[in-house]
Amino acid sequence: MKAFLKKEWMETIRTGRGFLLLLIFGLFGIMNPAIARLTPWMMKVMSESLRDAGFVMTAVEVNAMTSWSQFYKNIPLALIIFVLLVSGSFTGEYQKGTLIPVVTRGLSRRKIVAAKALMIMGLWTAGYFLSFGITFAYNEYFWGNGIASHLLFGAVCFWLFGLWVLGILLFLSTAARTGTQVLFGTGAAALGIYVLGMLPAPGRWLPARLMDGMSLLQGHTVPADYFKNVIIACAMTALFLLFSVLCFDRKRL
Repeated sequence: MKAFLKKEWMETIRTGRGFLLLLIFGLFGIMNPAIARLTPWMMKVMSESLRDAGFVMTAVEVNAMTSWSQFYKNIPLALIIFVLLVSGSFTGEYQKGTLIPVVTRGLSRRKIVAAKALMIMGLWTAGYFLSFGITFAYNEYFWGNGIASHLLFGAVCFWLFGLWVLGILLFLSTAARTGTQVLFGTGAAALGIYVLGMLPAPGRWLPARLMDGMSLLQGHTVPADYFKNVIIACAMTALFLLFSVLCFDRKRL
């Protein structure tokens, strides 16, 4: 497993995927406070151009909450890009036949699944908290983060939602044959949970509620309101990983 983890890491570096993920999450982290800082200037430019048409725009107050609002609007897009980049982790191996030699030489299939899960979820964790850390640092420098409540817990909630999505991706990767099938399956599952999460009754239980970090930051909710969603998301992720192992054990390479 250690050797296979090293192989996964080297592949991430050599293909440039690691650098690309670092760049993407870094840019998303910078973009949130940058948009907040530029908002008054953009509103001023727009007000001058709309004044002749009879429109009057009031002054906009910008603070750390404006930047965190951008963070929770943009980070789902970063998750989508991440899924696109890692969706071929298993299917690319199937098509190239590169798993057959290592399996026939005695490497456990379960260790292959564990190594790929650790790499994918580790990359998501590093990228996500890089973006969060950059946004936090800039917000602290420009405005201070004291206005936001339960900041870290809100960040952990969306991180867990990302792990839940990646659990689905890993399970589908062991069952499907192409990256397209993995993407469509993961997207359909995440979209279905998101739509159901908009309904009051099921929304209180589904992992989709973990995306609502702004309610925590604004003080409309408290961490205790999300405990059941956290437990369900963790349990479902563990089940997806278990199903991945069982499915991969029976898969023809």
